[in-house]
Amino acid sequence: MLANSSGVRSTPCYSHPSHFTLSQRSKLLLSPNYPRFLSSKKSSKFCSLSLLLSRNGFCSNRYAVKALAEPGASESVAAAGGSSGGSGFLQPVSVKIPFGDREILIETGHIGRQASGSVMATDGETIVYTSVCLSDVPSEPSDFFPLSVTYQERFSAAGRTSGGFFKREGRPKDNEVLICRLIDRPLRPTMLKGFYHETQLLSWVLSYDGLHSPDALAVTAAGIAVALSEVPNSKTIAGVRVGLLGDKFVVNPTTKEMEDSTLDLFLAGTDSAILMIEGYCDFLPEEKLFEAVQVGQDAVRTICTTVEALVKKCGKPKMLDAIKLPPPELYRLVEKIAGDELHKVLQIRSKTPRRKAIALLEEKVINILTDKGYISTEDTSGTVETIQELLDEEDEDEEIVIDGEVDEGGLHIKPVSRKSTPLFTEVDVKVVFKEVSSKFLRRRIVEGGKRSDGRSPEGIRLITSRCGLLPRAHGSALFTRGETQSLAVVTLGDKQMAQKVDNIANVEEFKRFYLQYSFPPSCVGEVGRMGAPSRREIGHGTLAERALEPILPTEDEFPYTIRVESTITESNGSSSMASVCGGCLALQDAGVPLKCSIAGIAMGLVLDTEEFGGDGTPLILSDITGSEDASGDMDFKVAGNEDGITAFQMDIKVGGITLPIMKEALLQARDCRRCVLAEMLKCSPPPAKRLSKYAPLIHIMKVAPEKVNKIIGSGGKKVKSIIEETGVEAIETQDDGIVKITAKDLFSLEKSKSIIRNLTMVPNIGDIYRNCEIKSIAPYGVFIEIAPGREGLCHISELTLDWLAKAEDVFKVGDRVDVKLTEVNDKGQLRLSRRALLPVPETNSEEPNSKQLNGDSAEVIVDSGKASEESTPKKYVNVPKADGLAEEKIEQAKDKSSATKLARSSKSNSVENTLLPRKKVFKRIRKSSSKAVTGVSSKDGE
Repeated sequence: MLANSSGVRSTPCYSHPSHFTLSQRSKLLLSPNYPRFLSSKKSSKFCSLSLLLSRNGFCSNRYAVKALAEPGASESVAAAGGSSGGSGFLQPVSVKIPFGDREILIETGHIGRQASGSVMATDGETIVYTSVCLSDVPSEPSDFFPLSVTYQERFSAAGRTSGGFFKREGRPKDNEVLICRLIDRPLRPTMLKGFYHETQLLSWVLSYDGLHSPDALAVTAAGIAVALSEVPNSKTIAGVRVGLLGDKFVVNPTTKEMEDSTLDLFLAGTDSAILMIEGYCDFLPEEKLFEAVQVGQDAVRTICTTVEALVKKCGKPKMLDAIKLPPPELYRLVEKIAGDELHKVLQIRSKTPRRKAIALLEEKVINILTDKGYISTEDTSGTVETIQELLDEEDEDEEIVIDGEVDEGGLHIKPVSRKSTPLFTEVDVKVVFKEVSSKFLRRRIVEGGKRSDGRSPEGIRLITSRCGLLPRAHGSALFTRGETQSLAVVTLGDKQMAQKVDNIANVEEFKRFYLQYSFPPSCVGEVGRMGAPSRREIGHGTLAERALEPILPTEDEFPYTIRVESTITESNGSSSMASVCGGCLALQDAGVPLKCSIAGIAMGLVLDTEEFGGDGTPLILSDITGSEDASGDMDFKVAGNEDGITAFQMDIKVGGITLPIMKEALLQARDCRRCVLAEMLKCSPPPAKRLSKYAPLIHIMKVAPEKVNKIIGSGGKKVKSIIEETGVEAIETQDDGIVKITAKDLFSLEKSKSIIRNLTMVPNIGDIYRNCEIKSIAPYGVFIEIAPGREGLCHISELTLDWLAKAEDVFKVGDRVDVKLTEVNDKGQLRLSRRALLPVPETNSEEPNSKQLNGDSAEVIVDSGKASEESTPKKYVNVPKADGLAEEKIEQAKDKSSATKLARSSKSNSVENTLLPRKKVFKRIRKSSSKAVTGVSSKDGE
């Protein structure tokens, strides 16, 4: 291994002066088996190689060329691959690249050697593998680069298995889709126009340590893989994340550091310009965000500089010969044919009429400049001859092959009319017409200072809004800005409505707030597919969701799960920012106590104004429309309040913008947000700012943590029975004793509260419970329910005053009794007594056994002694004297019938055998009260 200053080791696989040019040592050999490069025998003014007509008698067959090294080069490559058994593959190459305050390891040539470019990137124990492949045969020319990106987080990377029946990864999760967009958006502007070989970039997370996030690593690995591959691109890209810990910016912070960060900025670019930024923050000022972008760009520049050294040593030659551009003459012809009409059409203010007029004009140009003109009309021959004169003069006796005309002797050749030769392909005309239309639109803005709808560059479209248009929804708002319109609907619910997030980190995560964005084809007056949300819809929805998240109350302040649906009913640019404004109004209409209002705006840019008659100063556009987005150089979305930013997203469609341009765009966006917020205050009708009567009611209770299991019951039986009995929607319990009850009406809510309160109450000895139901009977007593779900044992000795052999003799299940709590043991079991509340039986007594005065109360002891022959028991009660210490004896005779009954119950006629058990009753008499309060009822004193 050889070491060098750049850190690259091993032998490079290719040797060429620049990775953006073809090797001078290569020679081109015709081969129908390798159709990667198109070629022609004769030169032509056409730049699009796929449109060239061969002059050697074969016009319908396309040939390709394969780049092979000369014998000397082949030997050197074979020598380099000799250690791998002569397979021709290069030895592994690795380099360490600065990645914030640490380094990452980039390896190539070890895995995925048959791909055009492959990279293994390692950060800590997080490993991302990225490969780039392209098709051998170019696809039909189009107005976009044929790039597809797939990013997948393998659960095995974290030692997990995917859930579900199939136990393997399925369709991409939202987080994976978002990272795919982070990879695609900065790569696309660096791809050269005219390259139509389908390109596929695949990225997998093979190992994840839970500390180093794989998204920035995946973007950087993708940029390196493309730079090493044969795909022609202008610059190498890299991506970094910037966090803010206190007052310090941190490049590529760990996941633990991000938990305390007030900024989440993702930036991708080249060594000289920014291509894409996206991030979220908590009302960060524009000046602070600008500083973060500066820090991020410096980190990206360092990475790209190191990568360039790696690419020069082992990057593959770029397929520059495969680039097929429309001929330059076509641009002049399109401007000549459609220039005047295009200038008039672009002045139409309404989107739909303007779009239809441009489509008709485009069809007219296509009919004139392609073979459609010969088929659809006969009066274009003069125009055809004029255009034909611009082409190369060909021999009059030129013969071409007509498909299908073959005989036994081989190909049947016959001359045909020159009119059968198409001038230009329809795709080339469409591409050129789109570029010319964009050029005319930019010139109109720069030279005339007016946009298609008549606004100035700083102007904002007319804004109207209304709330409460959907009566049964919990909250709704219709936000309209020009020809862009969003219908936002809010739904409130409990935790069961929360969105579960399945992630690689093996952490169960539930989102209590989520926004779902929908862009149906009808919003632009078209017919299209309806199905699962597209990548664009997922990305726009996440941007609006993260913009609104900082203004939401905490779960303790507002215990609802919040879902916002934004359906775009009209679209002419900046629909994601309309979702932010409409979502904010809908949340207020649903009664969500927001911290403040949020608005969003989209900014555009015309970078090179000097080309269109300007002074060269970049022109920033406020509140861009769809055509300005498509024809402009930047789409910069910013959301926040009057003083700070909560979310932002920028996509660049040219080589990149500089920091001064971005700073100016941020300050102009702040002024626009303030204007939009002022218009949102004029909403009519205004937001209700209270809970809808159709919204569920959520009540939060706090119980002792050890009582939570009593609410749940065995296997959840108890909580299910409460839900069925009361009719509430859900009961949620937490280990810390928090209980959340969700109900549709107040009656069911109060009923469930009462049951839970009784279940979790803390009983005190001496409490009396009335009208309690007997739930079950045991040989040793009965179990009585003193509260719903709370039972205690009343021993058989505590059921009655007299001896009882079996409880079933007197009581049955379902009877209701009054009981008193007498004991709570260590296990929390309750001991009850019915006997303590029963009336004291009247006993025979001739004289009181004892009398006692204690302080300010008189205590009376009633003894049941021997019954007299007349069976006339007497009762003595102490009553207060004038000074509270006097004592008075009152004698009362019982009915003779009761005495006779008592005598009959005796087993012996002897008077001595009729003695009753001796009992004592104590009654306290307070000085301040003239009545004695006792739990024993008596008929005396009548």
